[in-house]
Amino acid sequence: MGKKKRGTMKVIKFGGSSVSDSSKIKAVVEIILSSRENRFVVLSAMKGITNTLIASARAAEAGDRSYKEQYEEVETRTYGALKELVREGTLYETTKETLQSMLEEYHDILHGVELIRECSLRSLDLIMSFGERLNCTIVSAYMNDAGHKAEYIDAREIIRTDSSFGKGSVDFPRTYELIRERVRNVNGVGIITGFIASSAQGFTTTLGRNGSDYTASIIAAGVEADVCEIWTDVDGVLTADPRVVPGAKVIDQLSIEEAMELSFFGAEVIHPSTLIPTVEKEIPVIIRNTMNLSAPGTVISGMKPKRTAPITGIASIDEVALINVEGGGMIGMPGVASRIFTSLAEEDVNVIMISQASSEHSICIVCRQSEAERAKSRLEKDLADVIASKRIQKIGVQIDLELVAVIGDNMKGQVGLSGRLFSALGDSQVNILAIAQGSTEKNISLVIEKKQRETALNAIHRTFLES
Repeated sequence: MGKKKRGTMKVIKFGGSSVSDSSKIKAVVEIILSSRENRFVVLSAMKGITNTLIASARAAEAGDRSYKEQYEEVETRTYGALKELVREGTLYETTKETLQSMLEEYHDILHGVELIRECSLRSLDLIMSFGERLNCTIVSAYMNDAGHKAEYIDAREIIRTDSSFGKGSVDFPRTYELIRERVRNVNGVGIITGFIASSAQGFTTTLGRNGSDYTASIIAAGVEADVCEIWTDVDGVLTADPRVVPGAKVIDQLSIEEAMELSFFGAEVIHPSTLIPTVEKEIPVIIRNTMNLSAPGTVISGMKPKRTAPITGIASIDEVALINVEGGGMIGMPGVASRIFTSLAEEDVNVIMISQASSEHSICIVCRQSEAERAKSRLEKDLADVIASKRIQKIGVQIDLELVAVIGDNMKGQVGLSGRLFSALGDSQVNILAIAQGSTEKNISLVIEKKQRETALNAIHRTFLES
């Protein structure tokens, strides 16, 4: 595929920790202005604000008057940032009026939630939208006050989703059309609200928690940017969780496949949906650290990096459960797996991993621990006939488990890699409860007891990434 010609364009995203207060916002604006490329900036809410918004909604729903204190916290932080960033004058007054109007709307919605004692997902999405809207209003005012042209852009105008409140599904053709129309005549830097969107009916939706990365990727694809930069509070994507593995180090380059695998298995620095739009448009994504400008970060692109280590990184998902469906009567029984997975899908249980022995005597299913009992009850109900006939003897649930994923492009065709992996875990007295490997050979997933997480991750890291 030939390289596409694009104009010079950059989309930059800053997370909540990068814009947590006025001093951080000033540092972020310096980063924005240090680049000469035409650019659009996607911002999250100030750190902690989204959690406060959600807490206020839940308190109002319960009839708990403490929602007023949470409202006041948002109000205080908003006006405080404005006062510290924008000089008194006409711009200050007009911006304050805009913020006041938003805050009054937020308060009225909370009061409505309190009266009816209900906060639907639709109402919650609208309440959560205020964090990004308030912050982007302040930042765009600050930049203009400092003499740098900036234009506030509400992402609800340009990102269209369905009506799946809480995590909207993006209508990409319509969204890209709206982005092109809106950004054509942007004056200066476009300051865009992350995380939020709107349905075709005009209702506020969200892209899921931490969805501002996804917003940046969508905008980058929409304007066909040269690069999409995600600025956060770490130096890049790491080989493992540094809170658990002291020897974890930054991965300088990742392929798309590696990044997708790592994000799915809990590498929090990347939102799982982030790479979907940029992959299609062949736009590289760079993870950078707002607090450490000298760190080059991690580049995620369609190119396969050259490296000698047999694996690239380790990720894990905690609080998982193992559901084991066992029975001698399952051997050669057509359709049993289909019935199991249909049952779980209808119960809205997300299956994270599957493992089945060739004997067909048992099927292991890994799901979130919070969904385990509900999944078991539904299976017992829907499979009552085969349980009664003794073709299934047992549906067991094991909790307090960890799913560990060993990921890397170089794993494909590596003779003896699995042996080294299992030897490393065996030598560290880690018991493996279930195993799964994809046909691409780029991922081996293991289920272990949660209490052995630290031992397992460090054993794997020492064996493959520190020697």
